[in-house]
Amino acid sequence: MSLNKPVCRIAIVGTGLIGGSWAALYLARGFDVIATDPAPSAEDNLRRFVDTAWEELAVLGFAPKASRDRLAFTLNMKEAVSTADFIQENGPERQDFKIKLFADIDAAAPIDSIIASSSSGLTMSVMQSACQHPERCVIGHPFNPPHVIPLVEIVGGAKTSPEAIQQAISFYSSIGKKPIHLRKEVAGHVANRLQSALYREVVHLIEQGVVDVADADTAVCWGPGLRWGVMGPSLLNHLGGGQNGIRHFMEHLSGPVATWWKDLGTITEFSPAVKQTIINGALQEAGNRSIEQLEQERDEVLLGLLNLRAKQTRAIPAAKGIATAR
Repeated sequence: MSLNKPVCRIAIVGTGLIGGSWAALYLARGFDVIATDPAPSAEDNLRRFVDTAWEELAVLGFAPKASRDRLAFTLNMKEAVSTADFIQENGPERQDFKIKLFADIDAAAPIDSIIASSSSGLTMSVMQSACQHPERCVIGHPFNPPHVIPLVEIVGGAKTSPEAIQQAISFYSSIGKKPIHLRKEVAGHVANRLQSALYREVVHLIEQGVVDVADADTAVCWGPGLRWGVMGPSLLNHLGGGQNGIRHFMEHLSGPVATWWKDLGTITEFSPAVKQTIINGALQEAGNRSIEQLEQERDEVLLGLLNLRAKQTRAIPAAKGIATAR
């Protein structure tokens, strides 16, 4: 069964923080979206989230015919997925729950529709284990918030077909996302592992009394974090090698880097003391700003960076040129 049919209608299963963000993005890209979630007040909360995200998405621009009126909601999950061309699942990260949920979605969805999971922890091999059509099931893991951050990580399970992976990559690319293909399943995927590795060293440095919480945050966001928003570490090291680029870096600078590796912290858990230190430091750094205010501050800067990149590199489609529902 071919999986390359046009996508016009998307089902969102689970409408919490991630599901609501996906819904807002898909609406802004001109799709019909039907969402489902059994939680009390789920529909009201979803529509409020979309209204707030809509103001942010306006900065990037809307696809033709994009409208919040194209959002429908039902408590009946099987009804939601039965007419969907693409399903984005965002349920709780519990293995038994996910296995049953995927089996139910698989049984109700058209057999030529891709089922993608936002799961950050469970593997697709586990989630698809009870499906009758596991070949169309993939991980489509976003970075929070999905309606702003372009990254999405694509990885199949043991029974996922290569076609499903390629179609998922093609679909996400068509709406302005930046998908990467993981060739192997690994806990935490890629981006979470990268930021976890960095955070382990941050916690180690705080625990050792080298820096406090605020200075550690400053070191990341006003140093390497700024550069990482432009280029990845290997390409930056290519620049760091001067005229001979990455070859010079590997020949002359990789040694000192390896020496630093040997001195990195090897902690494997948060001690109660360092937990409290980080809590106190983060709250002091936040000051009187609420979570909502901090989110707005984060997203304003991110949207500015995305627009700048769109203008200068065209790596992300221009605001009004992002692909839309077909």
